[in-house]
Amino acid sequence: MKTATKNLENDHDHILRLIDVMEHISGMPQPDVGHLESIVDIIRNFADGTHHAKEENILFPLLAERGFSLYQGPVAVMLHEHVQGRNYVGAMDENIKLYKKGIPGSLDEIYRNMAGYAELLRNHIAKENNVLFRMADNVLSEDDQQVTLARFDEAEHKSGSAAGSDEYFKRIKKLVSFYGV
Repeated sequence: MKTATKNLENDHDHILRLIDVMEHISGMPQPDVGHLESIVDIIRNFADGTHHAKEENILFPLLAERGFSLYQGPVAVMLHEHVQGRNYVGAMDENIKLYKKGIPGSLDEIYRNMAGYAELLRNHIAKENNVLFRMADNVLSEDDQQVTLARFDEAEHKSGSAAGSDEYFKRIKKLVSFYGV
C-alpha cells in the first residue's frame, strides 16, 4: 500500500541524490555556476518548497492531532532542522552571487554551506525515515495515510508545476548523470 510516509521517503531518495551531486561538486576549482544555481533552485522549490511544506503544513499538524508535540520531541527537532537547512541554502545563494562577481572567498563559503547542508540533511533524513515516520505509521490509520497522501498530491501540483515533483526529479537525475554520481 502506498502511504504518505512512503511518499516522503521517495522524496528523500531524490534529495539524497542531489546531496551526492553537491558533495561531488564541492572542492572543484571552477564549478559550473549554472549547476550551483540549479541546486539552490531545486532545494528551495522542491526540497523545501514542496517536500518540507508537505511535512510542515500537512503531516506534522496531523501528528499533533494524534498527540505529538510541535514544541518538543521529534517533530520540533525536524522543524528546527528545516530552519537550519534554509539558513545554509540562503548563504549558498548569497555566496553564489558574490562568486559571480569575483569576490574572493565566496567559493569557499559556498562549499562550506553545501557541506553543512549535506551533513544536516543526511542526518535529518535518517531520523525522519527511521524514527519519526515509523512513529507516524504506528499512530496514523490507513484512512489517515490515504487522505494525507491525497493532500500531498494536491500540494505538489499547487507548488507551481503542473508536473509536480516529477519535474524536479528529472532535473536531479540530469545532474546525477552529468557528474556520474
